[in-house]
Amino acid sequence: MSKKTACPLDCYDGCEIEFVDGRIKPSKGGLTQGFLCSKLNHFQDEQIITQPRYRGQNITMEEALNKLCDMLRTSEDVLHYRGHGNFALMQEVSDHFFSAFGATLTDGSLCDGAGEAGILAGRGSNKNLSMHDITNSEVVIFWGRNPHTTSSHLLPLIKDKKIIVIDPIKTKIAKMADLHIQIKPHGDLKLAMLLTRFAHIENLCDEEYLDRFASEFEDYYELTQTIRIKAAMEEIGVNLGNIGDMLSMVAGKKVAIVCGVGIQKYKDGGDVMRAIDAFGVALGLFAKDGSGISYLGDSKAKITSPFITNAKRVSKVDTKFCEFDTVFIQGANPLSQMPNSLRVEKSLKSVKHLVYFGLYENETSELAELIIPAKEFLYKNDIRVSYAHNEMRFMDKVASCDNGISEYDLTRFLSDKFCVELEDEEFYLQHFKSFRDRKIESTPYKDGFDTEDGEFRFLEEYDNDFNMQDKLFLITSKNISSLNSQFRRDKFVYLHPNLGFADGVRVVVVSEVGEVELEVRVNQDLREDCVLIYSGVKGVNNLTTSKRSYEGNSAIYQALKVEVKSV
Repeated sequence: MSKKTACPLDCYDGCEIEFVDGRIKPSKGGLTQGFLCSKLNHFQDEQIITQPRYRGQNITMEEALNKLCDMLRTSEDVLHYRGHGNFALMQEVSDHFFSAFGATLTDGSLCDGAGEAGILAGRGSNKNLSMHDITNSEVVIFWGRNPHTTSSHLLPLIKDKKIIVIDPIKTKIAKMADLHIQIKPHGDLKLAMLLTRFAHIENLCDEEYLDRFASEFEDYYELTQTIRIKAAMEEIGVNLGNIGDMLSMVAGKKVAIVCGVGIQKYKDGGDVMRAIDAFGVALGLFAKDGSGISYLGDSKAKITSPFITNAKRVSKVDTKFCEFDTVFIQGANPLSQMPNSLRVEKSLKSVKHLVYFGLYENETSELAELIIPAKEFLYKNDIRVSYAHNEMRFMDKVASCDNGISEYDLTRFLSDKFCVELEDEEFYLQHFKSFRDRKIESTPYKDGFDTEDGEFRFLEEYDNDFNMQDKLFLITSKNISSLNSQFRRDKFVYLHPNLGFADGVRVVVVSEVGEVELEVRVNQDLREDCVLIYSGVKGVNNLTTSKRSYEGNSAIYQALKVEVKSV
């Protein structure tokens, strides 16, 4: 018998799936279109935690929950650190208990916060570009986005379209593209500003749209003129031919720009996204059917939360775990995912009670005093939304399993023990379902932006202090076989052959923060000045800094240079 549910993973697509004879199968309709991504294909192959443990010894679920209560009762300072590996809405129910209990929660982003801050500063809101617009476009620009890895179900929508790729790596989509601009990492801001400048020079701007919704464009154009063209192009690794080819391909066309998160993993990541938006505004892309700019939209647009979430908060980027007596980690692996892993490890080891609540064993669970296994999505009711489209997916329970405990049931237990008011699970599910038909514009910003006067807000200045010359750029892209630190994690460092290292040798990659030893894989698809270590590789975040973006309180994983040394 087939039962429908939806994928819970934190990715763009949010696919509907079917559970048939104990196995996950693709749904024929919707985005999935009869196939599953590599992560979901192997979801049930992963070894999950089935037994609660305390100090390395197996215990019952009842014993585990009672030990958690004892820890909370005897702790003055409690931190609830929740990840987003499972993207469904009922994951937030635990925030309700911990907020009411008086615990500290987290704020900020390990992923997309800087880019979103730039979008909010320019547009006033962060709305999704609809799949309809991508389908109806004539030209699709993948700017730092690799759909084969992060959004494979987008691929059928771009058949027979002109493809432009802006990426330091010659990805699979770049090899298929009509134009690939193999830019230096962190060159996106100046490229976007130069594109706007030349679009103005070549009379490609939508003057009518600018008059209505971007009256400060001339001031921004003057800002683009502060960039020395020849020096900037040399600095970011592009030439006039690249810019001319790109502008000729987009002139008068319906253009969808699809951006990835790598472009904003810098201190000024908000400015990068805002400059790309400004290029779209100059061309009038926000006013045209089949056009626009896609990043990570606000997945909860026009959805109100029924949970209590008013609490003290600390940054998720540089959390000082050592300041808390009990740290409750839910669905996250901060020892791998947070920047500056060496600092994180030292801080976590000083915690009196470290509790891990999740599905899989990882670096963080290895340190935990108490481990509470979570239930897989197949065995509980939930609802999910997506930051790539505005559809709501119902995740109905399709089977039963004795292993683990759901987020709601754990919160129910804690709420009863500590006299926190909590509604029945069905109340919250129905609350979220009531937003299924929320009104979302089919073409966002067509009639103006969500600023006070309806106009786009351009950059007035930009940061220019990132050293583009010395050492090597670190790139921490997503890998097709893993999701953060879940599934089949890569274990290599990828280098261009001209750097002089052979396949299979071991090297030490060194940054100002730390180092990691890895095996080399030679890859001619990289620029010579780049070092690629996929997100989720053990030890990659030994290299990254705990500093945050100027706006958005976001991690800045690529805002540093590295050296590669022989072992």
